[in-house]
Amino acid sequence: MQANLAPQPDTLTPADRYAELFIAVQRSQVFDDSKTFVDCVPLREPAVVLADYRARCDRPGFDLGAFVHANFSVDRPERTAYASIPGQPLQAHIDALWTVLTRHPSAHPAHASLLPLPLPYVVPGGRFAELYYWDSYFTMIGLGCDAELPRLRDMLHNFAYLIDTYGHVPNGTRTYYLGRSQPPLFACMVELAEQHGVVDALDHLPQLRAEHAWWMAGEDALAPGSAHQHVVRLASGQLLNRHWDARDTPREESWLEDTITADACDVSARGDLFRHLRAACESGWDFSSRWLREPSGAMATAPRSFVPRGSDAPEGKPPRAASAATLASICTTDIVPIDLNALLYKLEITIARLASRSGDRAVADAFAARAQQRREALHAMLWDADAGAFFDFDWRLHARRGCLTGATVVPLFTGLATKSQARALAATIRRRLLAPGGFATSECASDQQWDRPNGWAPLQYMAVRGLADYGQNKLAGDIAGRWLATVAAVYEREGKLIEKYALREVSRASSRGGGGGEYPLQDGFGWTNGVTRALLAAYPQHSASGCVAHAAAPQHR
Repeated sequence: MQANLAPQPDTLTPADRYAELFIAVQRSQVFDDSKTFVDCVPLREPAVVLADYRARCDRPGFDLGAFVHANFSVDRPERTAYASIPGQPLQAHIDALWTVLTRHPSAHPAHASLLPLPLPYVVPGGRFAELYYWDSYFTMIGLGCDAELPRLRDMLHNFAYLIDTYGHVPNGTRTYYLGRSQPPLFACMVELAEQHGVVDALDHLPQLRAEHAWWMAGEDALAPGSAHQHVVRLASGQLLNRHWDARDTPREESWLEDTITADACDVSARGDLFRHLRAACESGWDFSSRWLREPSGAMATAPRSFVPRGSDAPEGKPPRAASAATLASICTTDIVPIDLNALLYKLEITIARLASRSGDRAVADAFAARAQQRREALHAMLWDADAGAFFDFDWRLHARRGCLTGATVVPLFTGLATKSQARALAATIRRRLLAPGGFATSECASDQQWDRPNGWAPLQYMAVRGLADYGQNKLAGDIAGRWLATVAAVYEREGKLIEKYALREVSRASSRGGGGGEYPLQDGFGWTNGVTRALLAAYPQHSASGCVAHAAAPQHR
């Protein structure tokens, strides 16, 4: 794996390292995006920079912006000479982007927030110029379709290196992401790489077990009705998981946004608010009405609309305080999510299978039992037979949540659902989550980007794959067809693929990228490329296979 090529990690975050200088820079908005400063590279030793700041900051005429630019190099996304070509087919455009989005860690900047990696990796694109956990699985699917097998293998080995080094896969390869992970897809990555013949899955059993241990830390001491970090023991005694972050401070990459949210809210426990925000980022769904307090009496059997303002907001960065009032009721750590637990089930059955292959019957039996216990708990607590869907569960209120979300398909993707559940869920999806442009993120409309009307590539893929695995091929094909049409319409008009899409009626004139969130719409874009490439391979007769760009996009980064 050549892990020795990566330098020793420096895990101090920018807030740890620069103290009051960090706060001053973020509060003063030296940069438009809070992420910019935390990605900067110091031009001198950090202790020297901080001492110099302390000596000069109170002097008359001190210019903070000038000081920052004199002491830091802005680590902007790499520019390339690549521009999309008018007349280029969609698949050829995706194929060409793998090289554009690949980073080669030949040198590592000292004292930067970027975590070192031993091998080349593919980034999402735009402001996301580092490796991200769950994004990467969907990127790797596309790499496999394009026979980019060395890149796929390198990506897997980088994730194994992260687990070996930190005990888990962080949200992304920045020091400020180390307090949390993302949806645990390493088992799926290992399975994918083995299917393409580039690894023996058994070689990664130690990392799979290490990741599972990280998610389950503290389970032995938990009493019913209590939680510790990522683990929740329900009042019934069943053991499940939630999202969590080791820190309870504002996210460094969104420090100003989180501070504004806290200042705008009447919250007595700011630390709890910040941890809920961080935990939502671990989910990958940052942000969504899925993580907010629900009105009393909300029922899982009834559709609900949440704060529809902003659902048709124009593209671009919203005002920083736009969602502060909305996010005041965030309660992520109170929620047992469908998708997290379904993916941990996948991790457990994968460990059991590989342990059996290695001849370790005790471990195989133990993890098979864990997987079965988790499966039974999800069926008992998160499945609503009347609604025909899986719902998140509030472990403090001991009740299922009310908003139906796209996460309901993940038990199909991981093989956790029964055949009868799959049939019921297919009917529910067609009735409540099938949008003109694909598979809806949630049934709730809000100003948050992981809600209606937005659609996201990973949910399309898990829905299509999960439904097809259970024989629901017509609905799987319908979702794939609608999504490919959406992607193709924007590509034909703008010559690019983007992070998220508005799932409205599909046409070259009206189809567009999604809105909401804390940052402008990003193009590039790793997981959209990967999922679109995989769906083009699975549905080669779709008209998207022949679509071409009618305009050249700006340079990709």
